[in-house]
Amino acid sequence: MTSGDESPPEWLLRTERALRAAPPEWFTTFRPPPDPARRSAVLMLFGPGAEGPVVVLTERSETLRSHASQVSFPGGKLDPGETAVDAALRETWEEVGVDPSTVEIVGSFPDLWLSPSQNAVTPVIGWCRDLRPLRVVDRGEVARVEQIPVADLVEPTHRFTVKGPNGYVGPGFEAADLFVWGFTAQLLSVLLDAGGVSRTWDEAVRRRLPWRFVRQYLTSRGGRKPAR
Repeated sequence: MTSGDESPPEWLLRTERALRAAPPEWFTTFRPPPDPARRSAVLMLFGPGAEGPVVVLTERSETLRSHASQVSFPGGKLDPGETAVDAALRETWEEVGVDPSTVEIVGSFPDLWLSPSQNAVTPVIGWCRDLRPLRVVDRGEVARVEQIPVADLVEPTHRFTVKGPNGYVGPGFEAADLFVWGFTAQLLSVLLDAGGVSRTWDEAVRRRLPWRFVRQYLTSRGGRKPAR
């Protein structure tokens, strides 16, 4: 069951234009170097839900070498000859079974640099008129997939500030028992602000990063202590 409106909401359609007109400092701070060796794309996929738009979020497999168990958008590395849009659509099909032909591309954000994986990432924005129940296709990549109502994300009591294990402080969300932080949370925050749908929330509220994420970071860094 959906809300009855299967068209992309106006706020989503204006996000790219609003962001490129006044890009947040985050996009300057994390601008990729020229000609990065590795490029990836993620699909920030929205669709109609029972009580308004929803966004597709995945929980990555705990066996992955990087960003294990973290909440993310579907996505991955560009294959030779692919565009960012091609890769985002293909990866979403391979990970959670969304048919690329059902996705309308709304826009994209400037590339961002993920230093831990030395990766330039293009965030692509899409809209699917009929998401239907999604399933995990590739359990080597994805442990779980959820359709989270945007109304839950903009609820002030679901938002907080969190400090990552490398010392970076940024926004966080908690919805459907998912703890969203880091790159994905920052992208969501930027998109909701650019669309004009964010609600005022208390940035002074701090949440501790769950130990499973700290442990994964320590493992990836050879057991070194996280920054304080």
